[in-house]
Amino acid sequence: MNIKEINELINLMNENNLMELEIEKEGMRIRLRKAASGTEAPSGPIVVEEERVRDIPPKQASEVSKEMNVKTVEMKSPMVGTFYRAPSPEAPPYVEVGQNVEPGQVVCIIEAMKLMNEIKSEIRGKILEVLVDNAEPIEFGQPIFLIEPL
Repeated sequence: MNIKEINELINLMNENNLMELEIEKEGMRIRLRKAASGTEAPSGPIVVEEERVRDIPPKQASEVSKEMNVKTVEMKSPMVGTFYRAPSPEAPPYVEVGQNVEPGQVVCIIEAMKLMNEIKSEIRGKILEVLVDNAEPIEFGQPIFLIEPL
């Protein structure tokens, strides 16, 4: 998907007063969502998630997914900030490798501009790998979890 196509989607959202739009094309899924009023986020649509389904060679797979060609989804960061696996330093992580997650389940927190943003799973699946260390800086679009869809 190129910039022109994304701009057309943004215009479509604005013309039809849509708050959220999700499109799947050529193996890529893109979701655009306007920020809710009263937040400090940008007022226009923002890309929340892009996913590509791919095959993982066994040498890169976690202990849970040693099988060849396991279909996986990379859960990517929707923002720049600091990645936290748990709600506080003494609390257990939201998710562990091998754990199943449901859509809407909190999987981590990303701190951005002193705000703690709960990041929720978009799919039902099994956590195969945590790709970021706790309390590490994270970039927009950076993969944070490897999930096997169920």
